[in-house]
Amino acid sequence: MLTQFGDAFVDDLDDATKAPSPLGGWSGRVTTLTNALIVATEQNDMIQPSGIFDAAGTYIHEGVLWRGRALMVPPPLPDVQDHLPGRWIWGGVLLNHFGHFLTESTGRLWALDAVKGHVDGIVFISKREVGDDNLGPKDYHKIFFDLMGVTVPIKVIAKPTRVDVLEVPGQGFGIGPLASGTDQFRRFVQTRFAKSIAPVGSERLYISRSELGAVRGGILEETRLERYLSDHGYEIFHPQKHSMQEQVARYKAARQIVALDGSALHLLGMVGTSDQRVAIIKRRDSGATDNIVRHIATFSQSEPLVIDAVRQDWIRSDRKKADRFSFGELDFAALGDALGKAGFVSPDVAWTTLTDADLAKAIGEIEDKLKRKKLTFTAILRGQRSAAPVVPEKRRNRHEERIAGRLARKAAAKD
Repeated sequence: MLTQFGDAFVDDLDDATKAPSPLGGWSGRVTTLTNALIVATEQNDMIQPSGIFDAAGTYIHEGVLWRGRALMVPPPLPDVQDHLPGRWIWGGVLLNHFGHFLTESTGRLWALDAVKGHVDGIVFISKREVGDDNLGPKDYHKIFFDLMGVTVPIKVIAKPTRVDVLEVPGQGFGIGPLASGTDQFRRFVQTRFAKSIAPVGSERLYISRSELGAVRGGILEETRLERYLSDHGYEIFHPQKHSMQEQVARYKAARQIVALDGSALHLLGMVGTSDQRVAIIKRRDSGATDNIVRHIATFSQSEPLVIDAVRQDWIRSDRKKADRFSFGELDFAALGDALGKAGFVSPDVAWTTLTDADLAKAIGEIEDKLKRKKLTFTAILRGQRSAAPVVPEKRRNRHEERIAGRLARKAAAKD
């Protein structure tokens, strides 16, 4: 059966071997299992042999994590090594990347309101900590669960474990079309998350990445953008320096928010409101922003402004394309014009685009910070992914001078 979703059609929403849908079907259903077997894995691959079997040894596809494709496949049926008595809710995979945790480890929590009667807790497997004697949620996991009003225990298992009763909710949130969430998941978040936190902070907020470090990627000369926005009344906010509670308070208080695309915006998506205006600046030439836009737009009922002012992507020498480790070179003049026309800054701004000298200095500083990794950066022009990298002449000369200097020092040492 085909169901229309936007301009596309979704095939059979009740087939759990196919992707979960925000329209419902198996993604909005709870499956009850007795004597279920949960199997984790010690592999760290993207697609992992892990998941749930019922009492008869049948693999339960409703328990699989999806990210555009199924990230779990049936493992060989193992011997049972542990027993978990009682009635538990399947939480899925507990991820340690902040953005992936928010989008992919929370999507089954809606069952706390859907499952009637007593439950003993929520059970996860962990992708990265399997085999660790100290398995369990990290501090930020615990804070998020607390803000979501989760009062039952959280358990992370590593060994093949038999569970007396396992409630398996479908995945109600994720990446791709599922970033809009199912009705059940959105309702769960909107009625529960961070209700006790009051708005505190500036009405204009810029969510910065400039102090995350060179290894995390971003844009070139982000501090220049911070100066520009500060002149227009924006507070420069570094979320990693604040507790999750403080982040939520700031996001609730702000009326205008400007940010580079990144994981922090998924937390904003949990508390955003229709009377806020959000401008998302793309930091690389990719579709990664789409998930954030879909999340914020659907949950807050307010469509963010997306600004693509990327001139070219500066890509690390150990990567093949623009990704979360690359740095975007923005056309600041075009960016200021777009923000001005949309009312985020004064309409008469005249921001200055980076010169070749600015680029050489910015890239040199990043490479110096990553020199222990022996990484360099080259630029790829928009729409020319297979073309030769573009290296500004001043930066090329600087690089050649460094090589010549090293050779001269070696020759002097030999003499």
